[in-house]
Amino acid sequence: MRLSKLWLAVRNSLWVVPVLFVLGGVVLALATVAIDRRFDYSLIPASVVGGPEASITILSTVAASMVSMAALVLTITMVVVQLAMGQFSPRIVQRLLRDKPSQSAIGLFVATFAFAIVTLNEVTSNGDGTGNVPGTAVLTAFVLVIVSIAVLIIYVHHIGQALRVSSLIELVGKQTRKLLDEVYPDKGDLPDDGRVLIRAPKSGVITVIGYEHLVREAARAGCVLELLPALGEFVPAGAPLFEVHGDPVGLDEGKVNEAVVLGLERTLDKDVAYGLRLLVDIAQRSLSDSPLQDPTTAVQAIDRLHDCLRQLATRPLSDGLHRDASGEVRLREPAMDWDAYVHLAFDEIRIAGATSPQVSRRLIAAVQDISSVAPSDRLPALERQLALLTEAVQESSLRPGDIDTSLAPDRQGLGVAAGHGERR
Repeated sequence: MRLSKLWLAVRNSLWVVPVLFVLGGVVLALATVAIDRRFDYSLIPASVVGGPEASITILSTVAASMVSMAALVLTITMVVVQLAMGQFSPRIVQRLLRDKPSQSAIGLFVATFAFAIVTLNEVTSNGDGTGNVPGTAVLTAFVLVIVSIAVLIIYVHHIGQALRVSSLIELVGKQTRKLLDEVYPDKGDLPDDGRVLIRAPKSGVITVIGYEHLVREAARAGCVLELLPALGEFVPAGAPLFEVHGDPVGLDEGKVNEAVVLGLERTLDKDVAYGLRLLVDIAQRSLSDSPLQDPTTAVQAIDRLHDCLRQLATRPLSDGLHRDASGEVRLREPAMDWDAYVHLAFDEIRIAGATSPQVSRRLIAAVQDISSVAPSDRLPALERQLALLTEAVQESSLRPGDIDTSLAPDRQGLGVAAGHGERR
């Protein structure tokens, strides 16, 4: 039990890995100095590493800069911890302190500092430009500095990625899944419903789909593949990813799985709906029940949603069917239709902003303008949005005069049209 407690304390500590790096730096310094002594400080010529004074200056600069870099990484780590505590959960701190890249970056910098200090003690100067210069050690210090700069850049990238909501959530989820395998190793049997399924090898959000690759593989095997989750949807590990229709011959499940990229979060690489989702999130956050309500930000987000849906209104949308060269369907997938895009763009903003004249006026102007270019079969979804918005505004606590104002279209929210009646 004592060993378990000690191991838990070591795993949750921030200092163990840096201390091991420091010990490694000291050992490396002693080893390189011993090599220089063995060759009477002549292994590396002075033309490469400089004389005693130059070596002292170099090593002193390295030591000072490494302290600054270590302090920078510690500061960034503490800021990340505070942000995570405030925005997500104070219970995630333990996971962040166990972040090995952060510990390794700190460790490398303090190890380089220790290396420079030990090496500096070996440099001697006679005052006339001569003396003992451990060339191998000084040259190793150069290498450590270059590696440290590269690690600093990598660390900044890592910490930027680690601050994403999806990364912090996955940090906990990954460890929990690992713990599940340890505590409950028997995974049991999945129910067999008679379908031929290809299951996801790991969990993640579908970010990229290789349509051509899948169509080619399905045509080669003589079957039809049906992608069950949609682009941008989270798939648990072992969940059905594809259903295979027909009698496939030699279908390579590995190649099929490789055609679907699973990531931590949705991206804007191929996912149009995710772009609308981001704009809606911005608008909804600005309309949340808090002292920081900002309807102008919501109007700016609606401007972009208006633009995107107007561009989309006249374009043919995918039916989710992908055919091979002979025209035979080989891949089916769930696809966003026009009604789904309209609901995504307007529903949440309409509900959250019904009591804001800026928001309701801008929404009405957007819907009316999109209706002027949309085909007739796409008008019902837009008309429903206008009806629901009108109903929500009328049922709000606004006074009758304010209701009339809120139901007048205005592309600025409350702009020129507010003084000249409805803007057509």
